[in-house]
Amino acid sequence: MQNLLGTRQLQQHAADRASVLKLLAAARRNLADARVDAIGNDNRFDAAYKCIMQCAMLGLWANGYRTSTSQPGHHQTAIQCLTLSMGVPTAKVIVLDGLRKQRNINDYVGDPIADGVLAACIEEAEQLLAHTDAWLRASHPELVAEA
Repeated sequence: MQNLLGTRQLQQHAADRASVLKLLAAARRNLADARVDAIGNDNRFDAAYKCIMQCAMLGLWANGYRTSTSQPGHHQTAIQCLTLSMGVPTAKVIVLDGLRKQRNINDYVGDPIADGVLAACIEEAEQLLAHTDAWLRASHPELVAEA
């Protein structure tokens, strides 16, 4: 991650407990929204993807970094750092990066989100949120411990 700091893909960031808890709560809300059947697939996918991104950000924050949003590819950077930031297996990062690409196709080309892609995104968001929660409690309890 130090290399990404040097190329300005990442910036140093001091996370505080209140901000971490707020972003973790937002990730949970987005996952809950993704499960609402009355909402269309595109918006449900966006909510699940947002949960994934928020988890990726939490991993960076807890390690003292954040993406540089002024640089192109900050979503890609955050997802691809998951192996380094929270020990997410490379195979899982490849799947999550595929969902990022699907999000780009939906957002910028307008291709609709198929039922199977939506289900996969929700499942991946659920798994990553559970991993993030467990990792934060084990590795950075000061950021999530009850006051």
